[in-house]
Amino acid sequence: MDAALIAGIFVVLLAVITILKAVRIVPQARAGNVERLGRYHRTLGPGLNFVIPYVDRVRPMLDLREQVVSFQPQPVITEDNLVVDIDTVLYFQVTDPRAAEYEIANFIQGVEQLTVTTLRNVVGGMDLESTLTSRDTINSQLRGVLDEATGKWGIRVNRVEIKAIDPPRTIKEAMEKQMRAERDKRAAILTAEGFRQSQILTAEGEKQSAILRAEGERTSAILKAEGQSQAIDEVFQAVHRNDPDPKLLAYQYLQVLPQLAQGEGNTFWVIPSEVTSALQGVSRAFTESLPQSPATREDTRPRTAARKEAANAVQAAEEAIADAEDSGPRQLGAAPAAPAAAAADPLADLTEETATHRVRRPENP
Repeated sequence: MDAALIAGIFVVLLAVITILKAVRIVPQARAGNVERLGRYHRTLGPGLNFVIPYVDRVRPMLDLREQVVSFQPQPVITEDNLVVDIDTVLYFQVTDPRAAEYEIANFIQGVEQLTVTTLRNVVGGMDLESTLTSRDTINSQLRGVLDEATGKWGIRVNRVEIKAIDPPRTIKEAMEKQMRAERDKRAAILTAEGFRQSQILTAEGEKQSAILRAEGERTSAILKAEGQSQAIDEVFQAVHRNDPDPKLLAYQYLQVLPQLAQGEGNTFWVIPSEVTSALQGVSRAFTESLPQSPATREDTRPRTAARKEAANAVQAAEEAIADAEDSGPRQLGAAPAAPAAAAADPLADLTEETATHRVRRPENP
């Protein structure tokens, strides 16, 4: 009994194990190679598969999905003898499970070594600057070489990406200084351009302002000239309408003489010879008898009063000349003697002193 029970249990266990070995369930995107008596027989696809127990052996399942492998940074020497560390990322996919299983012992390691070798060949023909700026070129060359070499291994390389390129520390510092210098240069150029534009706009504004100011001054000068012209015309018309006699004009002439020396920039003052005739005219105006008129017929002042007024007028003229001389030290040059006809005039002594003089004022220091 006991022996028969043990034998039955053994048979049942053997049957269960045999069934388990005969039935193989392969997941999706997986594949397994079957060896019969040590020789490749077939490849199991996804789903339910049956094999002969104890005769067929199923190898470990292979992943048919696209895989990503990141390799450690590898030192690579560039054309200009600089050592850079390049970190790469490989995207590949198993297309033939049989070749991936039997054509190479470890296809992951094989792809890594092939990537490093190809990378050194490609980067070795470039300088550092080209290496840093030609990643797409390096990627395409790596992909072409790897895809051609791994085709017989049942592997398809989809993409090869360079994750990082690390130059030496000294080169990094030099590159940072170069970039900082470039940025400073661009900043200086932009600052200069802005200052130039500002100066141009300022100059244009000043130009427009000067033009408008000049136009305003021109219009103001024209209006002032027109006003002065009209004023002179009005004075001229008024003088001619009133018909003044020479005696009045001579008296006005004497009143204007002190104003000639009032300017600050006058260094000398010329007393014209007409002063004598003006003084004579003023003298005759007060000494000659007035025409008979209602005003003169009623005037009962004696002739001495008229002479006194003439003396006062002469004194006023002398004071005017003295005021002109007081405006600064002058040197009076003697002029020719007055005409003989003036000797009989009561103002002969004055005319001798007020004949044509030139009053000189020393230059301001």
